[in-house]
Amino acid sequence: MVIATSNSSSTILLGFRALSDPIRLQVLSLLKTQELCVCDLCEKLEINQSKLSFHLKNLKDAQLVKSRQKGRWIYYRLNSSQFALLENYLSQYQQIKDILPTSSCE
Repeated sequence: MVIATSNSSSTILLGFRALSDPIRLQVLSLLKTQELCVCDLCEKLEINQSKLSFHLKNLKDAQLVKSRQKGRWIYYRLNSSQFALLENYLSQYQQIKDILPTSSCE
């Protein structure tokens, strides 16, 4: 079992917080197969750029997406290593069996 350090705990927390919003989940879904620029994301999600920027900042802070600038556009793609970290964290709980209540407090 991997014990999370304070730094990785913070990263895991930010990751799950970022995943808790429906718009951010839609963004991630669109980025599963290709890198997209902000203009394409705005169009596909039918939201304005300022609202999308807020969500992209959350995803970047959680290290779930990476960005690169080309000309005046910023392109976003998934950061697979961050998803692997979250997956590894959750996999620890797959190994837990049913826990029986203790009788020592009776």
